[in-house]
Amino acid sequence: MVNAELARKMDAFGRRLNWLVERLCALLMAVMVMVIWFGVLERYFLGLGVTWTEEFSRYVMIWVALLAVSCGAYRREHIGLDFILQRLSPDNRKRLRLALDLMGLCFFLFMFYYGLGMAAGGASQYATIFGMTMLVPFASVPVSAALTSIQIVVTMIRDFSAEPLSPEAQ
Repeated sequence: MVNAELARKMDAFGRRLNWLVERLCALLMAVMVMVIWFGVLERYFLGLGVTWTEEFSRYVMIWVALLAVSCGAYRREHIGLDFILQRLSPDNRKRLRLALDLMGLCFFLFMFYYGLGMAAGGASQYATIFGMTMLVPFASVPVSAALTSIQIVVTMIRDFSAEPLSPEAQ
């Protein structure tokens, strides 16, 4: 069991981090929608010759999709095996969740480590339309992997605290 005070502090940190990431995802989604609509208007009505809208919206979509993984990890809303968990005793349920969390944590730490190399390699590659390096688009992998790793640890601490907490606990 984890100390209840530590669990509350970690959950408060995870909740604030999740709040921030959710708002960032919403902002990026709004930007993506506006850019796509601008691209449609530009192509069919304005004829300004703007060519960057598709590529930019693709990079924003990648960031949003990967950042949202950490939100799912914090709330345990990711794909799970609930039909198996429901058939297990509470002790075995905790053991299976711990095993799955540890596997997920190992995967996202792996993604973080190799994502750093990928992002560093992207610093010497250039986007076709913008002329910018691919560092920013490729950085979405290690950033989102790090955030998801943090949220998995927060979730594990929350689940194994002496005083059970919910993701919405204040």
